[in-house]
Amino acid sequence: MATIYQMKQNLGELGAELTHYGDEIRSKAGDPNFKIEELRELKNKQAETEERYNMLKSEIEKKESEERDRIESQQKRENPLSGAENKEQRTVEAKADLIRSAILSKDMNQETRNLLGALPAPHASGGDKFLPTTLSNELIHEPFVDNPLRGNIRISNVTGLEVPRISFTIDDDNFIGDEETAKEIKVNGDKVSFGRNKFKVKVTISDTVLHGSPLQLVSYVENSLRSGLAAKEKKVSFASSPIKGEELMSFYSTENGIKEVEGESLYEAIVQSAADLHEDFRQNAKIVMRYSDYTSILKYLANSSSTFYGVPPETILGYPVIYCDYATTPIVGDFNYAQLNYDGALVYDSDKNVDKGEYLFVLTGWLDQKILLKSAFRRAKVIVPPTK
Repeated sequence: MATIYQMKQNLGELGAELTHYGDEIRSKAGDPNFKIEELRELKNKQAETEERYNMLKSEIEKKESEERDRIESQQKRENPLSGAENKEQRTVEAKADLIRSAILSKDMNQETRNLLGALPAPHASGGDKFLPTTLSNELIHEPFVDNPLRGNIRISNVTGLEVPRISFTIDDDNFIGDEETAKEIKVNGDKVSFGRNKFKVKVTISDTVLHGSPLQLVSYVENSLRSGLAAKEKKVSFASSPIKGEELMSFYSTENGIKEVEGESLYEAIVQSAADLHEDFRQNAKIVMRYSDYTSILKYLANSSSTFYGVPPETILGYPVIYCDYATTPIVGDFNYAQLNYDGALVYDSDKNVDKGEYLFVLTGWLDQKILLKSAFRRAKVIVPPTK
């Protein structure tokens, strides 16, 4: 089979021949002594040569295109980021390479490691399985729309975290004006230590998605991981019966024992809860409650009038409202005194469900949530009237 180089040599010869016939025709066409039959023969030879030239040129272009595709495909296999046109696209390609490398048990491209901040493999610490810093920071620190507490409580990612219950002190030992807070600090100490509660988030990936476009794969996996983390965060925050080891993470646990304030209606219970807070906490207070409970309050206050509908919740209840369907009992307080900590790096791994032909991308992490000051919060409880 002729090479592209040989084909181009032949094309050059045909081009020279085509030029020769053109020159001959132009030269002889004006010569009355040159027979018209010979001129027509030159014209036919020119047409045949031009047809051969165009056919060969088309074959060369086709072969060059196939060769370019082959080289690009090879470069793509060797470096999935090679075709990216900008930083955003390079990041998407790198994330897709990480996911595919984990699932298909192949080495991650070095440029992917550099771009995402991954440790080299193999690594003495085993840290080559740590989720790269770029992905880890995005998952842990970016606000999640699915967990409304984010943006209101503190978020950190520190190994062996220990923080003071109150972030400031003054020389006077009796500077704390709230007796309940002073008693809490005396009983529990002035520092809070965070533990490590292991959790896993598993993302099921079909073969079609795995081998589809990088953007589709990355979007699917990242959205699934975000949803999984958000679900875990909300579950531990509002568990009425927390699993062993997670008792101090919930606003509703008996171990935390957040004070309940009663009212004859939900509205009164919330208002009384806010009033029961010390002013240091009340001035930054917010309310976490279900949207359905808020609409019930509107119906209670409106009494068939539409005046309250469309009015900001802060105007109705006196404090900003955070909606969360997990909050079966409204929580009123200063959420700066709640902190969620991810202890150390997130670790990724993979598995395959042979029967279903599906892949699993598994994220393992360790978290803890602490109520730094229980006295900064109240639970609004409606008094159930005794049955007659």
